[in-house]
Amino acid sequence: MTHFDYDLFVIGAGSGGVRASRVAASLGARVAVAEQLYLGGTCVNAGCIPKKLFSYAAHYHSDFADSQGYGWQFKDMPVFNWEHLRNAKDVELRRLNGIYGGMLQQAGVTVFEQRATLLDQHTVVVGAETLRAKNILIATGGWPFVPEFEGSEHVMTSNDIFDLKSLPDSILIVGAGYIAVEFAGILSGLGVKATLAHRGDNLLRGFDQDIRQLFCGELSKYSDLRLNSKVISITKTGPDELLVKFDQGDELLVNAVLFATGRNPSSRGIGLEEIGVKFAHNGAIVVDEHFQTEVENIYAVGDVIDRMPLTPVALAEGQIVAHHLFGTKSDSMCYENIPTAVFSQPNIGTVGLTEEQARFVCDDVQIFKSRFTPLRHTLSGRFEKTFLKMVVDKKTDKILGIHMLGPDAGEIIQGMAVAMNAGATKAHFDNTIGIHPTTAEEFVTMRTPEPE
Repeated sequence: MTHFDYDLFVIGAGSGGVRASRVAASLGARVAVAEQLYLGGTCVNAGCIPKKLFSYAAHYHSDFADSQGYGWQFKDMPVFNWEHLRNAKDVELRRLNGIYGGMLQQAGVTVFEQRATLLDQHTVVVGAETLRAKNILIATGGWPFVPEFEGSEHVMTSNDIFDLKSLPDSILIVGAGYIAVEFAGILSGLGVKATLAHRGDNLLRGFDQDIRQLFCGELSKYSDLRLNSKVISITKTGPDELLVKFDQGDELLVNAVLFATGRNPSSRGIGLEEIGVKFAHNGAIVVDEHFQTEVENIYAVGDVIDRMPLTPVALAEGQIVAHHLFGTKSDSMCYENIPTAVFSQPNIGTVGLTEEQARFVCDDVQIFKSRFTPLRHTLSGRFEKTFLKMVVDKKTDKILGIHMLGPDAGEIIQGMAVAMNAGATKAHFDNTIGIHPTTAEEFVTMRTPEPE
C-alpha cells in the first residue's frame, strides 16, 4: 500500500489555497500548505486590501475640498504623510498575515513558509524535506507582467508601489485595467501628477461601453489621459527623472513609471511541465469543471487558471475542490452573474451582461439609464456625475445586467447581484419602494427605456 504523508498538499497560501486547505482539513483530510512569499497571497499583501486602504486615503483629499461647500472653513489643506500611510498599511498586513496563519493552524493544517516544487505527481520537495501527497492543489496565483522594450528595467509594477520610500511628484501609469485606473485615482488623490497611457482607444476592456466612455471623461478631470499611445522607450535622465518616448513621436518627462499591463499565471518552474500538466498560451493551467488537470491527482484554482481572477472566485473554487475530494457533495462553479467593482475615482460596479453581450444573445433588449449629479455634489460644487444602467430582456422581463459608475458602486451592486441570482425581473424592481434620497433608489425608479 502506498504511503502518503498528506491527503492534500497545497502550493500557494492565497485566497484559493487557504480556503481549500481549511475546508479539506475540516472534512478530515491531512493537509499541508506551502507559501514562499506571504500568507494571504496577492489580495492581502499586494492587491485588494492595501489598494483599498490607499483608495480610502486618496479620497480624503476630495472630501476636505468638498467640505468647504458645506460650511467648513480652514486656511490651508491638510498635509499628507506618505510614510505614515505606508507604515500603517504594513501593520495591518502583518495583522492579517497572522490571522491567516492562525486560521490554518486552528484548522489543523501544516504550514510550510518555504518554496515547494514537484518531483513527480505525488512527491513534493519543501526546503530539505521530501513529502508524499495523495492529491496536490496548485494555487500559486499570478505575477505582474512587463513587456520588454528599451528601458523597461526602469519601470515599477503594482508589487513595488505599495512600499515606495517616498511618493514621486509625477508618474506615468501604463495600462487600461483595474490596477491602472485605480492607481490613477489613488496617486492623483495623494498629490501626484498622474498620466495614464494606453495603446488602445478605450479603457477597461470587457466592461459596458457606456461605462467605459463615461469613465474616461471622469478620469480626465484629475489625470492626463493618453489613448492610442504606446511606450517605445524609457531613458533615465536624472536621479529621479525618466524620459518616456511614445510611438506617435511625443515625449513625457516624469519621476516614475508604473506598468499595470496585466498579470501572468505563476505556473512555471515548480515541476508541472515535467509531469504532464497542460498549459494555455499564457501559462494558465488547463483544468476541467472539477479543477482537475491532465494529471488526475493534481488540481488548480485561482489566478493560476486565469478564468476569472477575483478573490471571491478563488475562494469558491478552492472550496469546490475540497468538497469534491473529501466531501459528500460535488458542486460545480457557476461564473454567471459574478459581481465586480473597480475602486477607481469614481467607483465602478457591474454584474451580469453588458449591453453589447446582451444584444448578441438576446433578440429584444431594453436599456434603462440614469445619469445625474449626486445630491452630495449639489453643495460641494464638484462636477462629478453618477451613471446607472440596467439591461433587460424585453420578452421575459428578466434583468440581464446592471452597471454603475459612482460613489460606493461596489456596495450597491452587491445587492443587485443577489437580486439577479434570485431571478429578479424589471417588474420586481419597479414594485420595490426606494430609499430616499439615495443613489440606489434610482434602480427602482427607472421607468422609461432608451429609444430603440
